[in-house]
Amino acid sequence: MKYDKVFLIGNPIAGGGALERIEKAQEILKNKKIPFEVFLTKKQGDAEVFARKIKENQKDKILVIAAGGDGTYNEIVNGLVHSHIPLAILPLGTTSVLAKELKIPNNLEKAIELSLNGEVERINLGKIKNKEKQRYFILMAGIGFDGLAVYNVNPKKKRYLKKIAYILSGIKTLLNYKPDELRIKNGKNKKAYTAIVCKASSYGGNFKIAPDANLKSPFFSVFLSKTSSKMGLMLQILGVISGRHLKMKKIDYFHTESLKINGNAHVQIDGDYFGKAPVEINIVKSALNLVFPE
Repeated sequence: MKYDKVFLIGNPIAGGGALERIEKAQEILKNKKIPFEVFLTKKQGDAEVFARKIKENQKDKILVIAAGGDGTYNEIVNGLVHSHIPLAILPLGTTSVLAKELKIPNNLEKAIELSLNGEVERINLGKIKNKEKQRYFILMAGIGFDGLAVYNVNPKKKRYLKKIAYILSGIKTLLNYKPDELRIKNGKNKKAYTAIVCKASSYGGNFKIAPDANLKSPFFSVFLSKTSSKMGLMLQILGVISGRHLKMKKIDYFHTESLKINGNAHVQIDGDYFGKAPVEINIVKSALNLVFPE
């Protein structure tokens, strides 16, 4: 057997029948006669605490399986960073952009089989910090419009409406769009109103805001929106949906290993609220072991 023990960290209120799927995952592991231990989160931050405890008591041939949405994955990434413990993904939750990026099947049997037998590869992460804190991210950081949209999500609506809560917040944010200018430094000085710093191509589900971004890439793919008008932003959003956004006016797109973003704007990472700019964002190379399909 490839692993001596599996640790399953699950968010039972992630959505999509999360608790039922976590229980089914336990049955599958039990039927495979694989020693495992389950940690269920009760509040934000629990998944990171569990992952850190597993890392502190690190033994050979163990695997962590994350069962939740992108917020749960992000917490576990921050707990496991710089360890050699492999992380595998079970898609649950409001959104599972990382699961889509990795092409993890929704079928639990197949997803667990992939977790146990997939290819483990060392990947790079993003690290973001402001005056108050720093965190790692695996998918993206959004500064400006989508940072504000995440900030505006009502926690109660998020719990019951799931992905619809984000859509409603996005509409509300667009209708009241009055952005402050961002100043971006990465060797050159640039100006924009929204910046999305991508480590992965997928965004918000099936959309690809950074088509050439890759979890294994040694750099960020950065999308800048230079429009301050509601109509201009709406056209760019439609451009993202149609896949034509990179050819549009008032768009900048480039690659970099680091950048600084100044301005009065809200920030999200991996779909959860981070805080406010100014922020400094850097690539951290060889930071996490992640399980990929063979």
